[in-house]
Amino acid sequence: MIWPLSLLPFFAPAQLPLLQESTSRGIETGVLPLQWPAYNCSIDPPPEPWHVHHYNAHLTILRQSGCTECEKPFLYLLYGNKKALLLDSGARNGGVLAAVQHELQAKGWQGELVVAHTHGHDDHIEGDSELEQAGYIVIPATVDANNAYFNITDFFGAIDLGTRLVDVIAIPGHEEASLAFYDHRTGILFSGDSVYPGRLYVPTTAWDDFVTSNKRLVEFTKDKRVTHVLGAHIEQSRTPYVDYPAETVYQPDEHALELGRAALLEIQDALEGKDKPERVYMREYAIWPVDRAVDVTVPEASSPSHGDL
Repeated sequence: MIWPLSLLPFFAPAQLPLLQESTSRGIETGVLPLQWPAYNCSIDPPPEPWHVHHYNAHLTILRQSGCTECEKPFLYLLYGNKKALLLDSGARNGGVLAAVQHELQAKGWQGELVVAHTHGHDDHIEGDSELEQAGYIVIPATVDANNAYFNITDFFGAIDLGTRLVDVIAIPGHEEASLAFYDHRTGILFSGDSVYPGRLYVPTTAWDDFVTSNKRLVEFTKDKRVTHVLGAHIEQSRTPYVDYPAETVYQPDEHALELGRAALLEIQDALEGKDKPERVYMREYAIWPVDRAVDVTVPEASSPSHGDL
């Protein structure tokens, strides 16, 4: 049914008819929240450690509560016919095993679970030990382990989950073992901390790698249908050029999680001609050089002053 335009204003976005999973164009569709819950840690009882959202029946998004860790990372659980793939294991205090097992049991999952990582920073690997102790396959977040498991050659590899092919792209820059994952079934590019609505931290010593890796993603996606680019955090607000300060837990007006392929192109344009690390502010994210490799916490807000604009 086609809704007359005159009727559309009377529907809230959540009430509009949703498309069912589409196979006519080879893309399995899903639904993302209009807004993620804002974590108010003063309430009793406090929020659950994980917020779980089912994009569709074969992709689950888990976000760690800011009341357990201010980074509030996103994890992604993809199901094929034979294997399930969990991207990242969360930060400290998350207790990710219970959340993952609850989802697997609810689905009646009997296949393998492989735990991989978008990169090796602490807020993405803290759940590894409990998942490994539970018997799941955990790939260490290192270049060598990634290369071996995903058969990465010249920056490209893949994993077949069983009628679900996921391309794996090495994108060193934010961290040396950074990976992006392109899911052919949904058209989603999972980009970790390399592209997301917020501060894109880049060690100054890895600036050239970051520039090259972004170009690699631009070229890789040139002939792909990219429905969304989904990163691992949200730090940006809905107001252009304004983000939340580092370590903010309560973000009631945060940006949507999803970006599009245009983000890759905009970042490439912003990096063009930069022969040395330089902070660059854009509408939905900022490229943020840092002098340290792993600890990227910064105490001040990153929003540019009027003079910076």
